[in-house]
Amino acid sequence: MQVVIHAGAHMTDEDRLIACLRDNTATLAPRRTHVPDPESYRRLLRDVMHTAQKTALPEDARDNVLAATGTPEDTERLVLDNHGFFGTPKMSIGGARFYPAADMRLGLLDRIFEPDGIELFFGLRNPATLLPALLPDTPFSTVTELLRGDDPAHLRWSEAIARIRAALPDIPVTVWCNEDTPLIWAQVLHAMAGTDESVPLAGEFALLPEIMTRAGHQRFTAYMDSRPGLTDAQKRRVVTAFLDKFADDDAIEEELDVPEWDPGMIETLSALYDEDVAEIARMDGVRMIMP
Repeated sequence: MQVVIHAGAHMTDEDRLIACLRDNTATLAPRRTHVPDPESYRRLLRDVMHTAQKTALPEDARDNVLAATGTPEDTERLVLDNHGFFGTPKMSIGGARFYPAADMRLGLLDRIFEPDGIELFFGLRNPATLLPALLPDTPFSTVTELLRGDDPAHLRWSEAIARIRAALPDIPVTVWCNEDTPLIWAQVLHAMAGTDESVPLAGEFALLPEIMTRAGHQRFTAYMDSRPGLTDAQKRRVVTAFLDKFADDDAIEEELDVPEWDPGMIETLSALYDEDVAEIARMDGVRMIMP
């Protein structure tokens, strides 16, 4: 059995990926892909991992998770989702690193599902927008406190991915940029579900109403309904064309208010993020989903 671990990052898809996959149960179940309700396993896996850290991994941990999630015996792909797999928002930054416990915690999941093959799926986000977004879910009141005084320009997603790859080289990693999700949503869904892109999945364009004008989305829907045979690449080109013309600029632009940053910090972090993503795309054992 393949076990898909979607571990975040925090403040990316807000559970919409797993919800969309669950909406496709009728399509995925016959393909022996099981997408259980996250409420059935999030607390359980958290407690199991905590026990494994403190004492030892319970021998029945895997059996308990499979029972709690109602995983059929013939399941070939199990999809598990929790932005907290690698820690809480407070734990997402430490020592100028993203998710300093990620490699250790993924190692625990690997031990729990030792007979199975694990795949890691992870959405990245520009630190310039991620750090302020994390604050409300932490005890900190400023980005400086969240970083414990470290320079935000030292943060690199590539460091976290490289650390995971070094510790667990047999686990394939799939990543994408949260900023790209409206364009690659269908690709991410298919990748997590393990389905060919020719398999129709409900919700392939679920994010477009959030960033497209109502009139534009109505025209997009009518256009797609009249062309049912488009390939996935053609669909992406259509999405790009409609966004070029009908994007809702107010919905796309994020207003950032970080008093301790000078005006150039956001540009600096964004440029470093672009370089970082390019570095990750060159890594062995890492699949980068891009538009």
